[in-house]
Amino acid sequence: MNKLILLRHGQSQWNLENRFTGWKNVPLTEKGISEAKKAGELIQKNKIKIDKVFSSVLDRANRTAEIALKQPKLNNLWENNKLIMTRSDKLNERDYGDLVGLNKKETANKYGKEQVHIWRRSYDTPPPNGESLKNVVNRVSPYFQENIKPLIEKGENVLIVAHGNSLRAMMIELGMYKPEEISSIELPTGSPLCINLEQGKLVDFKYLN
Repeated sequence: MNKLILLRHGQSQWNLENRFTGWKNVPLTEKGISEAKKAGELIQKNKIKIDKVFSSVLDRANRTAEIALKQPKLNNLWENNKLIMTRSDKLNERDYGDLVGLNKKETANKYGKEQVHIWRRSYDTPPPNGESLKNVVNRVSPYFQENIKPLIEKGENVLIVAHGNSLRAMMIELGMYKPEEISSIELPTGSPLCINLEQGKLVDFKYLN
């Protein structure tokens, strides 16, 4: 049995400030750095040897991966003090378009709670000049099929460090949830979700502790 670990980046400054972040590069907070370190400790504690690492091209995800995998027994993925990691914008967070940088509460006051809820949680309605979750699924799915699925079918343990919505898209791709269910699924920052697989097929999943 091999494992696919989905890890949302640690808390970012704009998570803390309750802003729409999207593709904007925002640093981790001190809490986010601690969350990333804890994630690595949990992977190590559960004796999971990571064979491949994938991430978005955004700093908060890259930094989380680097901190998590700096644990002593996980450093086989480092070369010349650099983490061997495959980065792709296909794994980026959902692009929130005109909402990027805006405070979520202030945006709700401006456009109305119902409209903002639709932009945030509907499957196929994008915010102005942004992406819907369906758009994210459409870019994540081919990337997963081509680059990640062959590895898990070979029995490798894969870590994906990305974002709330790109990881939700991954969950849909894996058959963990249906599109109509995914909007209610919250992914905490810095918490490794371990998916057990047998011959590429999902067996079960849980957060590491």
